Amino acid sequence: MILPGGTIGILGGGQLGRMLIQAGRPMGYRFHIFCPEAESTAGRIADTFTQADYNDFEALERFARSVDCITFEFENIPSDSLNKLSQITPIHPKTNVLHICQHRQREKDFLKSKQFPCVQFEYATCLESLKKAVETIGFPSVIKTAAFGYDGKGQIKLDSEKSISDPLALWETLNHPDRVVVEEWIEHKGEYSVVCARNENGDKASFPVSENVHIHHILHSSTAPAPISDGITQKAHTLAEQLADTLEVVGLLAVEFFLTEDDQLIVNEMAPRPHNSGHYTIDACHTSQFQQHIRAITGLPLGKTDTHTPAVMVNILGDLWSKTPPSWNHLFKNPSTQLHLYDKGEARKGRKMGHFTVLDKNLSHAQKEAEALFLELKA
Repeated sequence: MILPGGTIGILGGGQLGRMLIQAGRPMGYRFHIFCPEAESTAGRIADTFTQADYNDFEALERFARSVDCITFEFENIPSDSLNKLSQITPIHPKTNVLHICQHRQREKDFLKSKQFPCVQFEYATCLESLKKAVETIGFPSVIKTAAFGYDGKGQIKLDSEKSISDPLALWETLNHPDRVVVEEWIEHKGEYSVVCARNENGDKASFPVSENVHIHHILHSSTAPAPISDGITQKAHTLAEQLADTLEVVGLLAVEFFLTEDDQLIVNEMAPRPHNSGHYTIDACHTSQFQQHIRAITGLPLGKTDTHTPAVMVNILGDLWSKTPPSWNHLFKNPSTQLHLYDKGEARKGRKMGHFTVLDKNLSHAQKEAEALFLELKA
């Protein structure tokens, strides 16, 4: 157990790291951020900040010896670096969890081998194998790069044979990847996610299921608790907790699902860290996903996960800064609205700059109000 007063090391300097610090500092923890960027939103508020490359083993060793445990706020960290760190200081979740979840082939192989519900898929490492994989899966389907994919990056939907009439152009669009996964396209009624916490004792606690809406492959909004049946909610929680147990996660595991037309849940992706779709928990739950992650990795008892008020979280992207900063006063017209900006500097198209959350005991009212406020920000 790492009691308050201890130091938590975080690999990565983005907004998830920032929100971990904001959740853990009132609990008495100190934080050391390690990332390659000289300027980072998490680094600005950390107790200690190391700027170094993830392959700088000397810097990694100094970092590991300065903290009581290590966690991460994004997945694209080299395995060799994680192995080096784990020899010195505990990493949560463990390195094998990240190794599986950071690569779509390994993730899909894991789901299939453990008989979790997932889409049909094939792999391709060159143009010839890409043609064969697409022939096997059929249309519609989607090509995804095996590594370094997020927010829709490295994905192309194939609607018909015409979509692959020029496979070389497709390969170039994907930036000549080492490997891709070709997946069947799932016609679904909705996209949902569960953030599940698990500690070293195997205790688990899942947050309410959120219903997620994406625009151009980037999460736009999350509604929680999701307006689905109790049976589907229970199934989503059970699957997330079974996955956390099978992976022996210590920390958080976010699981994204498709809900098919016949009410079957299909696991789409997993993330062993706090998740964008769980941001509503900051304002709507007794324990936020960020505090829960800290509780899990330090050995403290897990907190309550139910919502005290239904909520809708809406992402704020850099697109809204097209000419001038958004007019934030619109948001505060609703006294139940909470604004979170990430202090990330330059606003760029598609860059997550913040989010806002609308709370209302009537979920339908919250959804309507959230969309109305978003349209006012865009205006």
